[in-house]
Formats: sequence, C-alpha cells, structure tokens
Amino acid sequence: MTPEQRLKSLGIVLPAAAAPVANYAPFMRCGSLLFISGQVAFGPDGKIDQRHKGKLGVEIFNEAGLEAARLCAINVLAQTKAALGSLDKVTRCVRLGGFINSAPDFQALAAIMNGASDLMVAVFGEVGRHARSTVGVAQLPLDSAVEVEAIFEVEE
Repeated sequence: MTPEQRLKSLGIVLPAAAAPVANYAPFMRCGSLLFISGQVAFGPDGKIDQRHKGKLGVEIFNEAGLEAARLCAINVLAQTKAALGSLDKVTRCVRLGGFINSAPDFQALAAIMNGASDLMVAVFGEVGRHARSTVGVAQLPLDSAVEVEAIFEVEE
C-alpha cells in the first residue's frame, strides 16, 4: 500500500496545512531533503483543543499528550503533502524532533513522542522509521502540549 492508501485505511483525512504563526516558512526543500517546521496540536478545525493545551504532568497527562503528538504528526503530514502534492513522493522519514511542554519532573517524554513516531510508521511502513530527539521544554507556541518537526527524504 502507498502512504496515501494507508492514510485512508487509518481513517485520517489531512487538514489544510496550517499557516505559519510567525516569520518563517512552514517547509523548506533542499535537494532531496524536505524540512517541515514545528507543527503544534491543531485539530481538524484549526484550533488547539483544551485537552491538548498546557504542561504534561501538570494540566494534562499521558493519553492527551499522545493524542497531541499524533495531531502534530498529522499536521506534519499535511505540510508534507502541501510541499510535494502527494505523500507518495516521500522515500524516507529521516528524523523527527519532538518538544514536550512539560513539568520539570515529567519523565514520560519518549512515550509521549511515540504518538508521532507510531503514526509515521503506520503511514510509511519501514521507511517511516526515523532518528528522533525528544526534549522537555518550559513553553510552546499557543500553549500546545507538543510540537513536532520533521525531515524527509523525497523524490527529486
């Protein structure tokens, strides 16, 4: 199955790619690499649900954090499709970077980021496995619980 077919089988309809909230490009292509700027947990309505706002380990907990990371990954895919016209042009998910808005003592950062990583593998299969960094941060734009950025190798 192609990535586009996998998305459909997962029941995921990509939203319109979100416009940047500041002075940056939502994606940048350099040769065969596509860089996707950090995407927050916008839902299908283009807003962040209250369940996905705030700090992990304080206002929200693991289940909502996993959902937020998955939404971020869906928004990464929406930007990728906007850049390429089709997810089928992705040849590898090279790297994901995850930022978790968390309490200083919150220990489940990697588990939360799996919400994004698992989706990449579900959509792209083995070429969705990637290198990854996950860090806890004091604050994220729009009080999102999670932000995810990506690097993809794409057809030239």
